[in-house]
Amino acid sequence: MNSPWLLINAFSALLLPPLNLLMLSMFGVLARRRWPRVGTAIALLSLAMLAILSTMAGARILIRPLEAMTPTLTAPNAAGAQAIVVLGGGRRRDAPEYGGQDVPLPTVLARLRYAVRLHRQTGLPMLVTGGSPEINTDAEAELMARVLRDDFKAPARWVEGNSDNTAQNALYSAAILRQAGVSHILLVTDAVHMPRAERVFAQTGLVVTAAPTSYLGHSALSSADFIPGGGALRYSHYAMHEWIGLLWYRVAYGRHATVQ
Repeated sequence: MNSPWLLINAFSALLLPPLNLLMLSMFGVLARRRWPRVGTAIALLSLAMLAILSTMAGARILIRPLEAMTPTLTAPNAAGAQAIVVLGGGRRRDAPEYGGQDVPLPTVLARLRYAVRLHRQTGLPMLVTGGSPEINTDAEAELMARVLRDDFKAPARWVEGNSDNTAQNALYSAAILRQAGVSHILLVTDAVHMPRAERVFAQTGLVVTAAPTSYLGHSALSSADFIPGGGALRYSHYAMHEWIGLLWYRVAYGRHATVQ
């Protein structure tokens, strides 16, 4: 297992729901011994925030501003791109129905499906990117390429399997594409992830046309969206991860710096 990747993810868990709010609530309980009113307020507020972020209505508070940063791609043929880049996003290990092989998560399959749609509309070649930071096995990009080849009958031209995060996705993909004479891409990832991904890819010198997919906060609210559930909390976790990632990339690389 990649130790830096593990440490980064362990640290980020402390900043994201539910662990951050549970820890804040625990701090409030401990603080009651010295500051009863303040400690009680902290504990109750953190639990209330956890309840809110466990609903889709609450998750959308974090999701919708991220999705609004990037418009939907409406005219892919007019974009002037030379290739389609699809970002990885995790795997399901040892899938028994696939003979024990690792397979891409459903979120990644949605990205691949949209990329194939763009590929058939434009005729552009595809690059898939994603490494194997968790375990010593096939890179995520290899799994994605297998799905494109076997299930969609649309093989990827390039497979970038050394990256462990979005910044490396951008850096290593840009190196491959420059060798092929590609300078303008359609970038495919989730709408929530797109603001961060688009920035780091643009910082490599590529011209990027965003092609977001898998919108989470686009539909109208319903009464069920106010009922807490694990799925909504997972979306809140994802969106907060992206907000923190945007801040971190701004600090680490600057607004106009080149990713190294």
